[in-house]
Amino acid sequence: MPLFRRRILIATDPMEIGIRYRAALEDDFHHFRVELVVRDGLIASLHAQAPRHPYSLCPSAADQLQQLVGTVPATSAHAVMRQVDASQQCTHMLELSGLTAAAAARALQQRRYDIEIPLRVDGRTHATLDRDGTRLLAWDVQDLEIEGPPPYSGIGLRQGMARWALSHLSEDMAEAALVLRRCAVISMGKNRPLDAQRHAQLSGACYAQQPERAPLALRQVGSTWNFTWQPDQLCRDDQDWIAFKV
Repeated sequence: MPLFRRRILIATDPMEIGIRYRAALEDDFHHFRVELVVRDGLIASLHAQAPRHPYSLCPSAADQLQQLVGTVPATSAHAVMRQVDASQQCTHMLELSGLTAAAAARALQQRRYDIEIPLRVDGRTHATLDRDGTRLLAWDVQDLEIEGPPPYSGIGLRQGMARWALSHLSEDMAEAALVLRRCAVISMGKNRPLDAQRHAQLSGACYAQQPERAPLALRQVGSTWNFTWQPDQLCRDDQDWIAFKV
């Protein structure tokens, strides 16, 4: 059964002044990196790269992340969604920045997420998330709703889930649930002919999909890869970078 996979890696590098954090995200559709430096309790610098992306304008969304420079890293990764206008950001760069900032706020040395979601059959799938090598979440999903297990039964994957997770789960579990939620939604793209698009949709949902940018955000044909049978290839090209060797 073909799978959607995503891997997220976060690592720390103490410096003489401040602490440097690096994070990498790779899945079938995306490959992004974020480097964040915390000094005197504030985000002193934040930079992002887009080695693989679905639309030509995605890399320029990295500039939007500068809005987070000078802010205090929050222990909740979702806090960045309230600090900026998320619709003017690359969703995945912003979420990766939030995870990195939360790792800094919690003084985590490293973190790893591995997500697997088989392609849906009659709308159904079984979505799993491992954190640091341990299975943390396993959801039965029908279309855009979690069927189980409790306490996730009956929770929709779109509007309202973040609010529910942040109010009903521990901060740590809410973070993991929202990471899996994002993957459960975007995994549906594997059933669509994405390379048939000429440019991004004019949905206004993210940076590249804003009406003024979407016609110029050209589809990067061939940018969707398949990691079903090659999970070890995820973030393969990030190993030296995440280890601060380059």
